[in-house]
Amino acid sequence: MTTAETPRLLDSIRSPADVKALPAADLPRLAQEIRDEIIAVTAQRGGHVGPNLGVVELTLALHRVFSTPEDQFVFDVAHQGYVHKLLTGRGGKFFRGLRHSGGASGFLARDESPHDSFGAGHAGTALSAALGMAAARDLRGSGEHVVAVCGDAAFTCGITMEALNNVVGSTKRLVVILNDNEWSIAKNVGAMAHYLNRLSTSTTYNKIHRRLDAFFKSFAVGVGLNRLYVKWKRETKDFFVESSLFEKYGLRYLGPIDGHNLEELTKNLEFARQCETPILLHVLTKKGRGLDAAVQSPEKFHGAGPYDPVSGDSLRAPPGTPPAWQEVFGRTLARMARADARIVGITAAMPSGTGLTHFAQTCPRQFFDVGIAEEHAVLFAAGLATKGFRPVVAIYSTFLQRGYDPIIHDVALQNLPVTFCMDRAGLSPNDGATHHGLFDLAYLRCVPNAVVMQPKDEDELADMMHTSLRHDGPAFIRYPRGPAAGVKIKEQPAAIPIGQAEVLREGSNIMLWALGSMVPDALRLAAQLEAEENLSVGVVNARFAKPLDRALLLSHAACVPLLVTLEDHVLAGGFGSAVLEALQDAECSTAVERIGWPDQFVPHGSDAAILRAAHGLAPDAIHRRVLARWHSLRAAPVEAGA
Repeated sequence: MTTAETPRLLDSIRSPADVKALPAADLPRLAQEIRDEIIAVTAQRGGHVGPNLGVVELTLALHRVFSTPEDQFVFDVAHQGYVHKLLTGRGGKFFRGLRHSGGASGFLARDESPHDSFGAGHAGTALSAALGMAAARDLRGSGEHVVAVCGDAAFTCGITMEALNNVVGSTKRLVVILNDNEWSIAKNVGAMAHYLNRLSTSTTYNKIHRRLDAFFKSFAVGVGLNRLYVKWKRETKDFFVESSLFEKYGLRYLGPIDGHNLEELTKNLEFARQCETPILLHVLTKKGRGLDAAVQSPEKFHGAGPYDPVSGDSLRAPPGTPPAWQEVFGRTLARMARADARIVGITAAMPSGTGLTHFAQTCPRQFFDVGIAEEHAVLFAAGLATKGFRPVVAIYSTFLQRGYDPIIHDVALQNLPVTFCMDRAGLSPNDGATHHGLFDLAYLRCVPNAVVMQPKDEDELADMMHTSLRHDGPAFIRYPRGPAAGVKIKEQPAAIPIGQAEVLREGSNIMLWALGSMVPDALRLAAQLEAEENLSVGVVNARFAKPLDRALLLSHAACVPLLVTLEDHVLAGGFGSAVLEALQDAECSTAVERIGWPDQFVPHGSDAAILRAAHGLAPDAIHRRVLARWHSLRAAPVEAGA
């Protein structure tokens, strides 16, 4: 254990060269210090605890054998990159600011370090990207190594399987690490998960594999004989034991390998580095290793908020904090599904994050987890809908982007009654650009037959779910991350007329048209402008981004000098754009001030307030913009509705 008299080895690591220089006997101590650091930081900051604790030895071995940034590591999802950050000069104060403003990103990012060769945040991208990088290396004639580090769940993802099918035809040299910890965010489902489990636990396969490996290596020594060794091993082993799936795709398979044995990892990675054929190393790791609570509750500690590092208990929200939006959704759906057996819930490996855990427990026959396969989730729902069921697909806004083609081609084109509930619509502050749900209105508004809505509170969410489940076509409900509004849900939900907005406050000078989470901001702004500027300011809860309440909008445009739209979404193609289009179609020139996110990717930050302030969306900034626009109109008045 490190003491005050014994400086930490971790503090001496400034680059991978320092890792290579350490005696092998010091590596277990460094591994423990890394785990201690990750636990200490994530206990305060939150983050992906389990995935990073599981890859400590694997990442150390990678940096012992390969040399970044010349060699390139591509981590799938990149949420297990904390160890990599600590070994590439991003420790100390920077790492201790993890996922907060001015600190390290929770994922890998090319603009953060030259050691991050490829950024990510969604699953299944590593193998395709690494294959492209290897092909580019081959075309250029350079000699660097490319290593793709993929979790076992990545192989349930269609993109990974497409890449696997193209490896042999694209390059002759690629190292693929299959980090098999038997868990994705929720426990892996499907045939691939069962296959990997059989492969990693097969006594016969592993015994014969080890014996043949030792036999062939006793003859094939040295780099020069590597090709002969690989060919001999491939052709001879198949007489004794069936090839792995990966060998059928043309990759040389090695494993399973103990992912916490540094000597074994290093030996196998050294061999892989010398191979002149694509090779896959099947590495077995324990998610959460080093923190008992994370080992016992891998789903909870996949991505955790701040927690007690001793007990593992999550730090409680202040008393009186409303339940999270996804929790409200999940319990509401369970209540509706108990009354209607046609309702089914579908998740893409995110039952906890989307709020469907309670649904899965109470309505198990009506629950489907399809794994990290968003395209399949959408198409699967479409098939269910053709048979009279009412599927509800719960996917984060940012992840639903992956299912865009089947949304158009298979659901909307056939006008099937599928409900999409999109969590994390708006900011996911600590996760950053890959997880912000700021684009869904733009990519959905253009789709025929789509109904797109957002509630202002929990009761309206229940009403929208009730409405969508009775609508004979696709419906999309978006809501943000974090606590809901704290409004009580009535006993029986009410149907909302499709496309009908709600006037919360009348006004004759300015009308604020707000969508969803921006309604409270609009109400506060209206009250402030009335109190401080003596202005008559009305507020509309738009509820629907598509179809828009055109009749109400045009009635306001005819008598109010200024319309203001507020949305937690990018301005380009969003709710404000819909308002402008409706006014243009009606040849109405009423002034419009649009409030929303700018045309840029928003980084990670400590909280939503900090990010809003940095992008001109803090309440005081919105107040100044609206007031400035009002004064400019008064200085050069135009006829309302002209």
